[in-house]
Amino acid sequence: MRSLFSERVRRFTILQPLAGRDFRLLFVGQSISLFGDQFYIVALPLLALKLTGSALALGTVFMVEGASRALFQLIGGAVSDRLSLRVILLVSNVVRAAITGVVCIVLAGGAIRLWHLYALSVLFGVVDAFFYPAHLAVIPRLIESEELNAGNALMRGTSRLMGLLGPVTAGLVIYKANLAFAFGIDAFSFIFAAGTVWLMREALLGDGASSEPSVGLLESIRQGLRYAWSDSLVRDLLIYTAVVEFAFVGPSTVGLAMLARQRFAPSGTDAAAASSLGTMLSAFAAGMLVGMLLAGSTRALRRRGRLVIGLGITVAIGLVLVGLATNLWAACFVFGCIGLGGGLTNIFVLGWLQSKTEPAMLGRVMGLVMFTASVLEPLSYGLSGALADLNVTLMFALSGSVLLLASIFSIVSPAIRASD
Repeated sequence: MRSLFSERVRRFTILQPLAGRDFRLLFVGQSISLFGDQFYIVALPLLALKLTGSALALGTVFMVEGASRALFQLIGGAVSDRLSLRVILLVSNVVRAAITGVVCIVLAGGAIRLWHLYALSVLFGVVDAFFYPAHLAVIPRLIESEELNAGNALMRGTSRLMGLLGPVTAGLVIYKANLAFAFGIDAFSFIFAAGTVWLMREALLGDGASSEPSVGLLESIRQGLRYAWSDSLVRDLLIYTAVVEFAFVGPSTVGLAMLARQRFAPSGTDAAAASSLGTMLSAFAAGMLVGMLLAGSTRALRRRGRLVIGLGITVAIGLVLVGLATNLWAACFVFGCIGLGGGLTNIFVLGWLQSKTEPAMLGRVMGLVMFTASVLEPLSYGLSGALADLNVTLMFALSGSVLLLASIFSIVSPAIRASD
């Protein structure tokens, strides 16, 4: 039975990682966890607004979660290189199940207060800072290097798929039941994910130790920073991904919302703007999903550097064109193409970093990737908002120009241009 399943999945490149028992367990557990997260994503804002009626309060709840995650991201990466990845994943899921379970009980008892949500956000931010570097570092330990694109595409593609399907389901469940039930579903999803990690074979993961026992945690972080800077390919890829994140995340949220309200809401109503924004975001999400699946269906590529550079230039041009679009469907088409390019780039660059980074440094490098994104996101939001208030077309033109400059930087980088 097992050999028949393995034989069937190996016919399709993107499914080949599922032939491995431990990766299959990780994938199933994380998929259920991601589905449960959609209930949290829908329920938390509704609960914050129900308690306070303030968008500012809601914003600060998300802000403290992001700040907590950024503050501990490098520590989480260093710990991932020192301890068992299996233990980190297991403990993270158990802690998150306990946190959401407590919120579920307190909410059902009618004793929920705003400070509970701040505590929830801080704890989630800290736990995520340890979970995600370990999660990204464990994938190369479970599958062959030529399967990294497929493995990452399965994980990230599933995340996008759950992001498309989960919120609708969560909204219906909350409508029929209540907010406490939504937090309970999320808690159960973490318990399920913890169970799948428990069933994995620890021998395949290694013990995660990469440093001498005498080396302290701060020195371990410094070692990771020195390694990332001294390896030209890793350094240039980290810089490139940081600039891409900075140039894209603000325009794709703040700028797109402004574009929907100013240009694609002819009636001037909130409903028309929301419909236009939702349509554009759906086109982007669909493009991302297709791009990730395409990337996962390819085997190890040669001249990945030139491909990534070409995709970056294409996305940069697309951002400029979105700002110039006067028709909603034209904007959706362009933004869908941007999503396609972004999905391909996301998987190719992540697999590239995982394959080229020394295994002993992988957790710290993955933590550094996430740290730079966490730090640059607020700045991107702020600058995009200021520029969009001034001129939304100018904002998209400048963001595209920044991304184009990053691609030009990659062209003059021998490490990226010439590397396979």
